[in-house]
This record gives sequence, structure tokens and C-alpha cells, in this order.
Amino acid sequence: MKITERIDYAAAPAAVFAMLTDTDFQVAKCIEAGSERHESAVTPAGDGARVVTQRDLPAHHLPDFARSIVGDTLSVTETYDWSAPASDGGRDGTLVVEVAGAPVALRAKVRLVPSASSTAMTIDGDLKASIPLLGGKVEKAAAPAVVDAIHLEGRTGARWLADRV
Repeated sequence: MKITERIDYAAAPAAVFAMLTDTDFQVAKCIEAGSERHESAVTPAGDGARVVTQRDLPAHHLPDFARSIVGDTLSVTETYDWSAPASDGGRDGTLVVEVAGAPVALRAKVRLVPSASSTAMTIDGDLKASIPLLGGKVEKAAAPAVVDAIHLEGRTGARWLADRV
């Protein structure tokens, strides 16, 4: 299932990248999402970075058939790999979101796209559930939660930047 979303931040790409690679921001977005447990690691990679966040989320909002696959808790690992900045400050990267114990993953290209007074973070990828006969049903059930998580990250980021930039 195709997932295409955009988050607009009222800050320059360098400030947005600094936020996205700040472990305190990663913790803040986990708390906002209602995680029961979380950890985050940021590793510089040349002029880019790798950000890995693991969190346990309650699965009570999922349909019964999906909860029968993942249980009462979703253990989610989110990995962003960011490139060095382009001449305009924008960046490209990848995002992989995986659920432990479930054959469900989001694989996406991400971009920080600068404009005159803001930066758009675009996410363009595919949500796949590799479950015979039920894959499409699981993807449709999971997609709203994935999109909601993206929007929640955007709201958390907007508040973070407003307090710091």
C-alpha cells in the first residue's frame, strides 16, 4: 500500500535536521505516541546520520485479527538514514519501520525540501504485509496508524522547533 505524506516545518533544513537527529526529540515523539518503553540512538554517518528508535506501543486500537498477529503490544523499530546536505540544505534519506514478530514493514524515501521560510519533509513509500491471503487486509488496517504516527511526529516537531528556533 502506497504511503505518501508531507510535514511542513517553519524552519530551515539545518534546524529540522538538527531536531530529527536529537535524541531528546526522538524521546519526545515516543512519549507523545504513548509508548510504554522506548530507546533511541543517533549515529553520525559522514555529514549525514542514522537514527534508530525502538518503542513499544499498545495495540488496543488495532482490529482483533491484527491483534491476534502482534499481541497486546507493538514493538516498532524506526530507522532513518540521512545523507549529507545538498547545496540548498535539503537532504535525502530512507525510512524503514518494522514491527517485531509481524511481517509488516514500511520502506520509504524521505526528503527535506527547503523553501523560502520553511522545510517540507516528504515521505514516499510502501507499506507491505507479507502474509498470504491477509496481507492487503493487514496493510489497510495498519495504514491509518502509520499516517497518524507521521502526523503526530509533525505536530511534535512543530512544537519542538517553536520552542527552540
